[in-house]
Amino acid sequence: MHLLNDIITYVRRIIKSPSDSVISDNLIIDYINRFWISDVDARMQVFDLKNKYQFQTQPGVDKYNMPLYSVQTEPGSQTIGMYPVYQGFLQAVYINGVQIYFETQKSSFYNLYPNVTNNLGQVAIGDGTAGPYTLNLPILPNNPPNPPINPPINAIVRGHIDIAGIIALGPNNVDPPLSDTPTSIISIPAVPVTSIDSAVFFTSTDATGANVIVQDSGQFLVGNVNYGLLMEPGKAPNGNLPLSGGYSTTLNTINYFSGVAIVTFPVAIPAGMNINAQALFFQSGLPRSALFYNNTLVLRSPPDRQYLVELDAYLTPAAFLNTGAAIPFGYMAEYIARGAARKILSDTGDVEQFQFYEPLFKEQELLVWKRSQRQWTANRTETIYSQGNYAGQWGNNGYTGGIN
Repeated sequence: MHLLNDIITYVRRIIKSPSDSVISDNLIIDYINRFWISDVDARMQVFDLKNKYQFQTQPGVDKYNMPLYSVQTEPGSQTIGMYPVYQGFLQAVYINGVQIYFETQKSSFYNLYPNVTNNLGQVAIGDGTAGPYTLNLPILPNNPPNPPINPPINAIVRGHIDIAGIIALGPNNVDPPLSDTPTSIISIPAVPVTSIDSAVFFTSTDATGANVIVQDSGQFLVGNVNYGLLMEPGKAPNGNLPLSGGYSTTLNTINYFSGVAIVTFPVAIPAGMNINAQALFFQSGLPRSALFYNNTLVLRSPPDRQYLVELDAYLTPAAFLNTGAAIPFGYMAEYIARGAARKILSDTGDVEQFQFYEPLFKEQELLVWKRSQRQWTANRTETIYSQGNYAGQWGNNGYTGGIN
């Protein structure tokens, strides 16, 4: 049984177009994908698409993007760009099997875990040139140049690029993005200014009295992901610029574990002018709280080793390709066919057919929704006498001292 072919046949019956010469199978598949990817998850959350997302943390890394589908190719060689694998994350969140505090409001999360950026003061003195300068962050005086073999790890928070920035870098779907010379010359301005969350800043003043600022880019060095690439910030949309002199472990990078940066500034720093640093210091450990915001999961404390993170999420389906196993749920076949046909009738302006089939489309949508909702009926409705959602943290729906 080839469900995709059945859906195509059913779409043709609805739109009264049995011939491939009028509308091709490939175009119908494109409409099927548009309905499946863009509409279904917005119209309802199907229980069968509820899934578990899990990943391993990386020592010293506090921000993790929601994963993206790689570029997919439809029949006819039409491509579908990267988009999130999941619609969003839900309660509950577990670290190594233990439920942790989960928040979706930045104000609530950062009230508990404020991002206090440390003004570290003078880290070098200008010598009348643009550099290079070796800058040592004083909060990490004893760390080795590479990550220690074993925790605990004391380090600084890293710059981050969100998934919109990952998409802007092209079809390779590398997160976090890795760059070196000469690719960094292209990749740093390719990421929109609004998609970068810098965490390390080096500041000074030039001969005219204007600010000179260098900050981390959220991109990392090929061959050593603990070295962040530094950049000159610019204006939106794509004004960030690479620094002259290239990128390596000995130039225009910040080592997030040792706190050592080697920088060539965009302009000369006058002799005797202070070069200052700002960064957020942390002591790593077992994460006990998470924030989901801007398709990014933020962990506090930043992890000191690999931990298994597990979250509930609704899956955003991959595109339907021309295979026998393209459609995972046969009971949705008619709903998908009517949804795709509905889009075709709308685009072709066939108002009479659209209005005739609209009640039948709504009927199929209701049937799919009822099948999904039936899965929830096995759950007991919570009352003031039943166990709350947070066993061991909350009791009888009252707060008894949750995990922070």
